Amino acid sequence: MTRAQRSLTPRTRSSFSWRDTLMSYAFLAPALILLTLFTFYPLAYGSYLGFTEYGGARFGQGLPPKWIGIENFRTLFADPLFLTSLGNSVKYLVVVPVLQLASLAVAVLVNKNLPGMTFFRAAYYVPVVTSISLAAVMWEWVYNKDGTLNWVLGALHLLPNGAVGWLNGEATAFWAVMLVTFWRGFGYYMVLYLAGLQGIPEELEEAAVLDGASAWQRFWQITVPMMKPTILLCSLLSTIAALRVLEEVLVLTNGGPLNSTYTALMYVYSKAFQGFNFDYGLASAAGLVVAVVALALSVANFRLFRESDGEGT
Repeated sequence: MTRAQRSLTPRTRSSFSWRDTLMSYAFLAPALILLTLFTFYPLAYGSYLGFTEYGGARFGQGLPPKWIGIENFRTLFADPLFLTSLGNSVKYLVVVPVLQLASLAVAVLVNKNLPGMTFFRAAYYVPVVTSISLAAVMWEWVYNKDGTLNWVLGALHLLPNGAVGWLNGEATAFWAVMLVTFWRGFGYYMVLYLAGLQGIPEELEEAAVLDGASAWQRFWQITVPMMKPTILLCSLLSTIAALRVLEEVLVLTNGGPLNSTYTALMYVYSKAFQGFNFDYGLASAAGLVVAVVALALSVANFRLFRESDGEGT
């Protein structure tokens, strides 16, 4: 190779490297622009509004947001309605472990090569794609005093005091709405677990069977360790979803009775969009509190799974 050729080779490689880099950025640019416009900017601006006074008369007069520091957060934590709503959202976390265990158990069952399993996989996923308005009509019929649930319980002689208005009682409304949330999310997590199960190499199961491992041993020694990334993902998603419950409450109870089903996200929604005395600053501050709680729980999930991995090794 001549000196001229040697001197040209690095430049040629460098030019190709720069071309590849520029081409990569060119392909990424549209997605990054959209992500910035519809995710990063709203997140940053919403966080900023949480520390401002902005809404009502100020918004109507076209005045810009006024910086007030942490005043919105003081108002929030002095508001009994916000504390009640935050407590109700945290109570939804009770259903997260139950939802995950049930979804995983059903995923293991429908993963079997048995007749009719395809039908059951589809049937369990139907609630996920069902419109919330249609689901609300169905569940209101189920929970009605003359509805299906009271009829079944009455036939079993489990209603000594007569029919119950499940969505009208302070003691029952919250759990009734929670059941609807469980029903809507169950199929989604079942499909995620099913995908994880089908990603486990069959050779591992076959080798364990040859070694004489029971079905229970195979589940704990092979399935669960191989499924840890999927379990972590589902745990994170369901934890965040529990703090974001809104649609079911709006269409079934609108937060009642006596705010027993009023969630933190409904507080954000009502402050931002309901009535004429809306307050974007207070709504943004409430949203930030919910986001911080979700972030803290996500970090706790990560640490829990990391510690379990350490113990496993």
